[in-house]
Amino acid sequence: MINHLWGLFAHPGQEWQEIRGEEKEVGHLRIGEVLILAAIPAISAYIGTTQLGWSIGAGDPVKLTEASALQLTLLSYLAMLAGVAVMGGFIHWMSRTYDASPSLTQCIVFAAYTATPLFIGGLAALYPHLWLGMLVGTAAVCYTAYLLYVGVPTFMNIPADEGFLFSSSILAVGLVVLVAIIALSVIMWGMGLGPVYIR
Repeated sequence: MINHLWGLFAHPGQEWQEIRGEEKEVGHLRIGEVLILAAIPAISAYIGTTQLGWSIGAGDPVKLTEASALQLTLLSYLAMLAGVAVMGGFIHWMSRTYDASPSLTQCIVFAAYTATPLFIGGLAALYPHLWLGMLVGTAAVCYTAYLLYVGVPTFMNIPADEGFLFSSSILAVGLVVLVAIIALSVIMWGMGLGPVYIR
């Protein structure tokens, strides 16, 4: 997976062809690489919120306690891994509608490849600034959607018009999964698992 990072950003159409050509290898979940990539945003956020903090106006930086940041880091890391797995499951389930026959493992790996910009964009959390996070986050989400629309027809070996519909369905499910993760976060914060600030 990591050897395809540059290609997914430089020439995604060609890279999806190469990934599709490695179908037998992709069938074996490269779990270590997925675990490393998903850790980038979580670790970056931990460092940014405990070491630098963020400023509101001209005041002193606000930081999180290390225990609180560690707890939120682990939860966000698990949420990212769960999100990739759930998206892979939905892609596998929906693939039958489009006469595609990838394995569940291949669908999870496809979801992880597609989420690569979100993982790499997590580096912006090293410097927790609202505008930087919004700009990088928006760019990462847009490029993730682009990779999805370019990759589905190639990876699933279906016509482009069906690929557009399939990609749109995946994107809709992704938004539902995102809202579910946010709702779960709110519930957990209400149960006392929220951040603890240092002023």
